[in-house]
Amino acid sequence: MDTHRDIETLIEMMARLPGLGPRSARRAVLHLLKKRDTQLLPLAEMLGDVGRSVRTCLNCGNLSAQDICGICDSQKRANGQICVVEDVADLWAMERAQVFQGRYHVLGGTLSPLDDVGPDDLRIPKLRDRIASENVAEVILALNATVDGQTTAHYVARELEPTEVTVSGLAQGVPVGGELDYMDDGTLRAALSSRKPY
Repeated sequence: MDTHRDIETLIEMMARLPGLGPRSARRAVLHLLKKRDTQLLPLAEMLGDVGRSVRTCLNCGNLSAQDICGICDSQKRANGQICVVEDVADLWAMERAQVFQGRYHVLGGTLSPLDDVGPDDLRIPKLRDRIASENVAEVILALNATVDGQTTAHYVARELEPTEVTVSGLAQGVPVGGELDYMDDGTLRAALSSRKPY
């Protein structure tokens, strides 16, 4: 067993995580190795536990220990509104800000011809199914204010036209190029309360 090669492989894997480059990954790995019993081994065990137990909600795409997440399972959240987000980080940002009391739908990305992501790669058909089965009155498109996010929002709005459900989007407060996961709670609250029809 080549211990040095294993450590280098671990550093390379850590460097692939968002926010970590090679240097910060190396510092993190060295720190974990120094604190092997109190941090490294418990972290490794927790990563294994989470990897085995967490799954994607069959209804909305959130992460949960159950097949249906607590938000989808809660009758209090069945208020006729579905907030459509790009990914789970955006859903968690909305929940952290406590600005939305309905249910969510995670698309799983945005349309991006450069990355070869088309409509069939997103969870748009499941959204249409939910509108029909959950008595939805309004769909709020809370997609990032990027070119891909806005292109996706327009596409989803067009796809939902036959359902006759009200489709709205976030308004003021979300700058062009901004991502929901990086917004403060006040900005998210203002954007949601000032939503506009699509």
